Amino acid sequence: MIITVEDLKKQIQCTDADDLITAKLEAIEAVIRAYTNNNFQQRGIRFSGMSENFRVYGSPQYFTVGDTVQISGSGVNDGLYVVTMVNDDHLELDKSLMNYPVNLVTKIKYPADVIQCAVDLFKWKQNMGDKVGVKSETLSRHSVTYEDSATLFMGYPIGILNGLKLHKKARC
Repeated sequence: MIITVEDLKKQIQCTDADDLITAKLEAIEAVIRAYTNNNFQQRGIRFSGMSENFRVYGSPQYFTVGDTVQISGSGVNDGLYVVTMVNDDHLELDKSLMNYPVNLVTKIKYPADVIQCAVDLFKWKQNMGDKVGVKSETLSRHSVTYEDSATLFMGYPIGILNGLKLHKKARC
């Protein structure tokens, strides 16, 4: 996950349930990865191993609890997971895995500016998300104009996402 629920709550006021916040953060993470075409993998920190239930067996050096990992190359378990336990011969992850003989596990590391962008997107969605599609509101000589769909990427404002240009990768 791009930022923990606890760390997000330290930065902004949010009364949503933790599982709802987690779902929103996962959506924001997907938007950032799609916008930048960058998976933020640390390719030097990876291993290949067999999966069973919540575990991936192998040599999980340099992984810690709370790390985000990406599983690829399995076809059945591909995706993002959070490490819940590190053992000498396996990692335990936050979601159940299908039993499969080969899973490539790679550590994901988001830079500080990407994490801050995720917080900004969360704040924007919390405050302005219900205004998307509304052109403007007028009340007694006071008018407010909102973002329109031309300035949005997957429901989020391009203005905030433009801060990620440094991390954009070319599409192949």
